[in-house]
Parts: sequence; structure tokens; C-alpha cells
Amino acid sequence: MGKNKLRKFREMEQLERVYQFPYGVLESQGGCPLRGRWREEVFHNGNPLVLELGCGKGEYTVGLASRFPDKNFIGIDIKGARMWTGGCQMRDLGLTNAAFLRTSIELLDRFFAQGEVNEIWVTFPDPQMKKATKRLTGTRFMQLYRRVLTPDGLINLKTDSPFLYTYTRAMIDANNLSLRADIPDIDADADAPGELTEIRTYYESQWRDRGLTIKFLSWHPGTDTPLAEPDIEIEPDTYRSFHRGQLQMPQLINTDTDQ
Repeated sequence: MGKNKLRKFREMEQLERVYQFPYGVLESQGGCPLRGRWREEVFHNGNPLVLELGCGKGEYTVGLASRFPDKNFIGIDIKGARMWTGGCQMRDLGLTNAAFLRTSIELLDRFFAQGEVNEIWVTFPDPQMKKATKRLTGTRFMQLYRRVLTPDGLINLKTDSPFLYTYTRAMIDANNLSLRADIPDIDADADAPGELTEIRTYYESQWRDRGLTIKFLSWHPGTDTPLAEPDIEIEPDTYRSFHRGQLQMPQLINTDTDQ
């Protein structure tokens, strides 16, 4: 591991409201010791709890927390070196309604109790075009989200991917889930709220610069009805992200390779 990453990991241990729980702690205590008590012990209020899954550098977690002081936000990612950026911004801005948690999304119900979460944001995830079980808006993850969301809980997807947008819309329809918003191009919608148009991740800026449209879906996942994968053929995306600092026009890729 590089020295820069090691430095970031050391600094993260000193940042307030940035949490990393060793697996042994989860095993010995039957889950995260904050499970069911995030509002009381971390935020010290009873405000709604909102998660950003796969938060990366935390741009959206910090942006949402800045815009909505009456809600609590937790950014979740497995890559701690990325999360360091959001943790430092949270500290520098003096945000008391934001936190970060380093863990796998698949362990979500080990960290949050049933009905503890009010809302989930999924921002620019890998569309996992070959693997439906790995899609963060797939039925496998819907079942997981149901275990932590309130009965009227909400899921928001913001994506550049036509494939993931089409798949998720079909999944919602196939399972008769309650659709709250469907915006195929947020820049073309005069009524799109500011949290969609004014908060941008690094990759969102890249997609916009390349002329790609940003799409948004919001829905209620329901509670205990059976879920089924949609029976639909979807044209795969034909582009992929660039490395940071790489300024190029889109390139066609082999669609047998994940984005």
C-alpha cells in the first residue's frame, strides 16, 4: 500500500464521525454497536437518516448535508482512501449532520436496524451490465434495502448509464413499485430540484463534459411483496469512464467488458 494511502487511513482514524469497524467487532457484538442508534449517538437528534451508497469521495454526502441541515447523511463506501476527501470536507465545513462509514454495501443490515433509514441515494454506480445480482438497483439489493428502510422509505438513483436507467425503470414496472420521479435528462427538466443539478461528483462532471445526459429515478421499494427481475433485453452502454486528469472524447469499447 502506498504511503499516501497509509497517511489517509491514519488521518481518517482522527476524523470525527468517520467510522471503520473491524470484522471482529461486528462478530463479537452481533453487528455494528451503533446499529439502531445512529441518530441518538452520532447526530444527537431525531432527524431523518439518509444513506449514500458507494459514496466515493463523498461529494454528494457533503453536498446534501450542506443543503438539508434538517436531515442526517451517511456516506458509505468500501474504499477508505476515497472517503478521506469527504471526511476532510465535512470537518472543514463544520457539518454536524454528516458522517462516513467504511464497509461493504452488502453488510448494510449489520449496521442499520429495521426501519432505521428513511432514504437511500445511489449515485453513479457501476451498471454491472453482465451481473444483475451485483446491480445496486437490482432485486437482490432491493430486498436488502427493505430490511433497513422505513415502510415509506425512498430510493434515489442518479446515473449517466442508459443501460442502468432502462433496467431500473423496467425493474420498478415489473414489480409494481411506486414511482415518485422519472427524469431522463435532468438538464432538460426545468423543474428538476437543485440537489440534482447543483451537486456534482467528479464523474458526473466528466459525463456532462462528454455530452452525456444525466438521468434520475426515485421510487418506494415497498415492504414484503415478492420481487422479480424484469424480462427485458437492453442495449449495453458503449463507453467507459476515463482516469482522473484524462481529457479525451468518448471511445467505443468492447461491450463484453464491464463499464
